[in-house]
Amino acid sequence: MPDTIEQRPYHHGNLRVELLNAAERSLRAHGVEQLSLRDLARDIGVSHAAPRRHFADRRALLDALAESGFVRLGAKLRAAVDGIDDEDELPARLHAFASAYIRFATENAALTGLMNSSKHRPGATAVAEASAAAFGQIRDLIEEGQARGELEEGDPEGIGLILYATVLGITSMLTSGMIEPERLDGLVDAAVTHFLRGARPAEPR
Repeated sequence: MPDTIEQRPYHHGNLRVELLNAAERSLRAHGVEQLSLRDLARDIGVSHAAPRRHFADRRALLDALAESGFVRLGAKLRAAVDGIDDEDELPARLHAFASAYIRFATENAALTGLMNSSKHRPGATAVAEASAAAFGQIRDLIEEGQARGELEEGDPEGIGLILYATVLGITSMLTSGMIEPERLDGLVDAAVTHFLRGARPAEPR
């Protein structure tokens, strides 16, 4: 029997959070193409019209899910970096950042794919801002290293992009099964070591 407003409640509890949680479960299980507002409404037991109180359409829901993913990622990156007591220990802080990103991305592969595909979409301002806030932390680390003379001068975002590209490569190899998860720490160690070696200031002649 089709859903009707009379048969199902219009909303319950914190509907926006419920919808985002349901959307992430659907994304993980079935992929982005199968995600629909109507199905999510049915799954959490509300009318098919209820989600539109919070999301104008499917695209708005996906953008909100991507934004929340970047907020969560940013918090995990910050916690990992702040967990290194010695702020002068740049290698350890870069290692913590890289490891935290890779673990988040491999444990939330479908969500990470949505996040990365959404952040450059025209009009997805909130997603882009959440992404910038999360990844701004790598820029901060590079600037700190530059200020202490540990890293070469130059655009910190451009320098950090080299490490980020390596981290993305490791993530891709893990999620595709090309390498075993137990190799993660060793690969991150090597990535950070090579990055720092290449990005250190040139010796004076």
